Amino acid sequence: MAKIHPNIRAQIKKVTGKRPLAVINHILKHGQVTTEELKNLYGYNHPPRAARDVREQGIPLDTIQVRGSDGRIIAAYVFGDPSKIEHHKLGGRKVFSKAFKALLLKHQGAICAVTGERLHPRYLSIDHRIPYEVAGERVSGEDNPAAFMLISAAVQRQKSWSCEHCKNWKEIKDRAICERCYWASPEKYDHIAMEDRRRVEVVWIGQEVLEYDRLLEKCNQTKTLPGEFIKVALKRIL
Repeated sequence: MAKIHPNIRAQIKKVTGKRPLAVINHILKHGQVTTEELKNLYGYNHPPRAARDVREQGIPLDTIQVRGSDGRIIAAYVFGDPSKIEHHKLGGRKVFSKAFKALLLKHQGAICAVTGERLHPRYLSIDHRIPYEVAGERVSGEDNPAAFMLISAAVQRQKSWSCEHCKNWKEIKDRAICERCYWASPEKYDHIAMEDRRRVEVVWIGQEVLEYDRLLEKCNQTKTLPGEFIKVALKRIL
């Protein structure tokens, strides 16, 4: 069994979730766990998500490179620097109740908070405005509905990718930076993942699709992408 820093062992004792414990116990026994092992032994088709479950418990994990069973270089996870334990993460993400989602639907409507698209409630997921990885337990409870938003699955994937590549997520972990980000406050923001960017989500629905088809036809004629075509058109009227 690998030698583990006592502070990390103390944090491990707080973990109760099945998936993070599977990752943790394997590392405790073997010193590391590879993406190949997570997939083949434990059935996790997205190993980074399993590793993230451990990090969401406040336990630091480092990613290293090792050789897989076929000789290819693959990723493996080991416990990281104990000084990077995040004690404000007590127990990881919570499973939200149906009543809490109903409350958000009542206040926010069955609308994706980012795109403004109206959807059936089943297609909307509860998401932290400020990522749990930054804010931790301080904003994770159902007693603080303003800290959450309803977004579509497609937007949730975009947000996750953008946040996970943001310096504030990986290093700084300043809530104030997140509060000013598009992914937390699409109605009022000054950056997207710490980049000076702006974006507008436009969805054509029903009869509006005919307008989109005409736009696409114009784009094909001018060999221009829709986004660029719209920017050029806006410059003429602004």
